[in-house]
Amino acid sequence: MSLMTPRQILARAVFSQTAVYHADGRRQPRSVTTRALHGLLLLSVIGQLASSEFMNGPVPGQAASGLLLAHEYAGLAGAVLVTLFWLWALLRHGETKLVRLVPWGSGRAIRAVAQDALGQARGLWHGELVSEPDGALASAVHGLGLLTVAAMAATGTAYFFWPNTSLSALVLDVHSTIANLMWAYLLGHAAMAALHHLLGEDIVLRMFGIRRGTVVNMTRQPPHSPKH
Repeated sequence: MSLMTPRQILARAVFSQTAVYHADGRRQPRSVTTRALHGLLLLSVIGQLASSEFMNGPVPGQAASGLLLAHEYAGLAGAVLVTLFWLWALLRHGETKLVRLVPWGSGRAIRAVAQDALGQARGLWHGELVSEPDGALASAVHGLGLLTVAAMAATGTAYFFWPNTSLSALVLDVHSTIANLMWAYLLGHAAMAALHHLLGEDIVLRMFGIRRGTVVNMTRQPPHSPKH
C-alpha cells in the first residue's frame, strides 16, 4: 500500500465527496464535531451582535465598560471557534469540503453554483423550493457566512491587541460594517429556514442532526440506490 503525497492528502481534504450515504440510501448526518462547532459559533455570533446593540463603543482615553470587556473577550473566544471550524472543514471526511464553501477560485465550482442557482430559480418560478443542504449554492452561501464571521472576528481581534495605532479607527469602522452585514446574513438565513419549515421540511432540526419522520431529498440521489 503506497503512501499518499502531501498534495494528494490536501486534494482529498479539499475536493473529496461532500456526503456519505448508508447502505439503505439514507444520508449520514453531520458529525458531532461539526454540529457542536456550528452551534457554538452560532451562539457566539448572536451573543456578540446582541451585546453590541447595548454597549457603548470603545472611546480612546476612557475605561471600557463591563459589557464592552465581555464583548471583547467573547469575541476572542469566537475567533478561536471560527478558526477551529475552518480547520475542521479542511480535515473532516464525508462532509462539505472547502472547495464548495469557498468556490470562488475554481471555475468548475463557480459553474456548479451558477447551475444550482438557475435550478433554484426555476423551482421558485414553478412554486417549488428545492431542498439540497449540500448543494453548490447552499454550500457557497454558508461559506460566505463563515467568511463574514471570520472577517468580523479578525478585525475585532486586531483592534483588541492594537487599539492605539494609526489604523485602529479604520479597523473599528470595518468591524462595525461587517457586523451589519452579519445581521443581514443572519436575518436572511433565518427567513429561508422559516420558509423551509413552513413548507413542511424539518430543516432546523436537521441542522443539529435531529430527525423527525422521513426527510425526502428531492434533488440528489445517493450514489448507490438500495436494492429491493
